[in-house]
Amino acid sequence: MYSPQSLHRWGITHSESMERLAYSQAFRDPMAMERANLLNMAKLSIKGLIESALSFGRTLDSDYPPLQQFFVVMEHCLKHGLKVKKSFLGYNKSLWGPLEMVEKLCPEAGEIAASVRDLPGLKTPLGRARAWLRLALMQKKLADYLRLLITRKDILSEFYENSSVMLEEEGAVIVGLLVGLNVIDANLCVKGEDLDTQVGVIDFSMYLKNDIDDYRSEERNGQIAAILDQKNYVEELNRQLNSTVQGLQGRVESLENSNSKLIEELAIAKNNIIKLQEENHQLRTENSVILMKAQQRLEIAEGDLNCELDTYKQSRQGLDEMYNEARRQLREECQLRQDVENELVVQVSMKQEMEMAMKLLEKDIHEKQDTLIGLRHQLDDVKAINVEMYQKMQSSDDSMRHKNDMIARLEEKTNQITATMKQLEQRLQDAERERASAEDGVRKFKQDFTNKADSLQKQITQREKQMMQLETDLKIERDWRQTLQNELERERETIAQLTAEAQQINGLKKEFHRLQDENTQLKGICEEQEHALEELGCKLSESKLKIEDIKEANKALQGGQVWLKDKDATHCKLCEKEFSISRRKHHCRNCGEIFCNACSDNELPLPASPKPVRVCDPCHALLLQRCSSNAT
Repeated sequence: MYSPQSLHRWGITHSESMERLAYSQAFRDPMAMERANLLNMAKLSIKGLIESALSFGRTLDSDYPPLQQFFVVMEHCLKHGLKVKKSFLGYNKSLWGPLEMVEKLCPEAGEIAASVRDLPGLKTPLGRARAWLRLALMQKKLADYLRLLITRKDILSEFYENSSVMLEEEGAVIVGLLVGLNVIDANLCVKGEDLDTQVGVIDFSMYLKNDIDDYRSEERNGQIAAILDQKNYVEELNRQLNSTVQGLQGRVESLENSNSKLIEELAIAKNNIIKLQEENHQLRTENSVILMKAQQRLEIAEGDLNCELDTYKQSRQGLDEMYNEARRQLREECQLRQDVENELVVQVSMKQEMEMAMKLLEKDIHEKQDTLIGLRHQLDDVKAINVEMYQKMQSSDDSMRHKNDMIARLEEKTNQITATMKQLEQRLQDAERERASAEDGVRKFKQDFTNKADSLQKQITQREKQMMQLETDLKIERDWRQTLQNELERERETIAQLTAEAQQINGLKKEFHRLQDENTQLKGICEEQEHALEELGCKLSESKLKIEDIKEANKALQGGQVWLKDKDATHCKLCEKEFSISRRKHHCRNCGEIFCNACSDNELPLPASPKPVRVCDPCHALLLQRCSSNAT
């Protein structure tokens, strides 16, 4: 434990109020004393590191003793008040737990955590924590990361006790002191260093001072203060400009990616349009081919219908002739009525057979009538379907009008068929009437014919043959009607296919118009993005010019000149003209003042920069005189 008297002997200066508060609490609480001592050690190590680094004048490495002592002190501060956690191997205290939580609070710390996990030589959590501290210092983000960590008391309470440094005010003070380390440039080799087995012991001999050292350090602090202020200002400007440049680069990359995606989508849309046009052309050709085939099928159907009508007419003529012959035979039988009266008794038995035959004929006739009624209903259905198809085809394109004409022709043919069926019905009615008259004649035959049984049997056989022929003719007509119905169903299917293809063509037209609209929209978006890229290019050129000016300002600061700020100068120092967008500001690399382009259009090599740099007209004349005097 470090006493306050020893810290006072080492030359530590603090505010009296903080010392009184710390030491009054220290006498009451040993944890408060430890926090006060750790705060003082942190102040000493950070102050000594900054002073020695500025006097050292170059990038620090891992062998630099003040830097090693700083890491030891930070390790003690972070270990203070750590909770002991149980594990399979026993009890341990680990710094890596709270430091690992920084990755969740700040996504930028994810790179450091990932690189620490990937280091092959680290095997313990303490080694990972030490490596994390070194990488954060090199990144100049150690103060920012720890500030985010101490603001989350709920997370720290899982790892630290209530009276630890990280949960009290001392932790905030230490984090505020760490901001000053951003002026230090460190280059630490973490990969080859053995961080697991190092022993963290604080060397107090580095912080023992005398009065002469204090006086020299005060003078040195006075000299360094101005340089540190200028360097901090330039670094802050550089960081802001870097962040703006990175943001602009990210926006440019996102715009380039979106532009490339839009170009690809445009190419895909064009290819799709070409494919759709080709498919539309193919569908049109297929539609024309289907129409030609349908016309050919309709012509073939018309030829078949004509042939069947001719055959029907011929068969009907044969039936008429047979009917005329039957009537002639009936007349002959009437003349032979007187001869058959003696054979009437024999014909009684034959009469019953004739009645049975007539009943069968009646049944056949009724069946034929039923079939005719069914055919009529089917024809009515065909008419209704044809009318519906005609109404649907009226709303289609001009390419379907020819099909409507063909359907009308088919309707006319169906009407002709119905007319022929009506004629057949009338003929059947006439046959029924003649059958009734024949029955009357038979009744008269019962009274008249008695002796001519053989001749009547022959005539009955002839009648049966005629009925068989009629039945065959009716079967032929049924088959013919079935073929007509099948052909009508096929034509309906072809018409349905053609309507479906017409609907597909209309859908393709709508998709083509939609793709055209999307193409115009994409073109407009591409033009807007091209304008945005041009504006970003102008802004990037301006930012590059500002970065060059800042680099020149850094070079001038390294040379030791007093660099005048841009906001302090509104007029040229030589010609006193006001600066504007056309008249830009330019720093003289010799005196650090701001001039216009006309008054600083000179270049000469300076001791700070061997390359020729911009100088003003007075400095140019003065430097030329010096060179000429040195030459003489």
